[in-house]
Parts: sequence; C-alpha cells; structure tokens
Amino acid sequence: MSRSLEIPDALYEQLELAAHHRGLSNIEQLLTGLMAPEEETARRRQAVQRIDQLRARLTATYGEMPDSVEMIRADRER
Repeated sequence: MSRSLEIPDALYEQLELAAHHRGLSNIEQLLTGLMAPEEETARRRQAVQRIDQLRARLTATYGEMPDSVEMIRADRER
C-alpha cells in the first residue's frame, strides 16, 4: 500500500539534493537509508538480549565459567 504526503517544494529540493550527494537515484532510497540504522540498532539490541539470557541460563546451570585466557597461554607455550 502506498501513501501520499505533501512536501513543500523547498524541502523536496533539499531531499533530492541530499540523495544526489549520497549517490542515490531518488528520495525513496534516501528515506530507506535513514531508517536502516534504527532497524539495525533494534536487531542488535535483540541479539544482546538473547546473549544475556543465554549467559544467565548457563550461569544458573553451570555456575561461573573460568577465564580461558591462562589455558590458551599455556597451550601456546607448548
């Protein structure tokens, strides 16, 4: 479904110019690009929440995990 929006001529010209400066062919691409960072931020927040939930489940099941840095160093020294 498409929607119509009235935009003042001066603003439309600014949007066209901004799209052109970014190498885009139209205002629609410009507006889509402006929305992408918000969607990416939301996706990253969800990923962090899932990681935190997994960490909490693992800690509840197995307790605090030891730091593996010393084991890796010892392995490299062999």
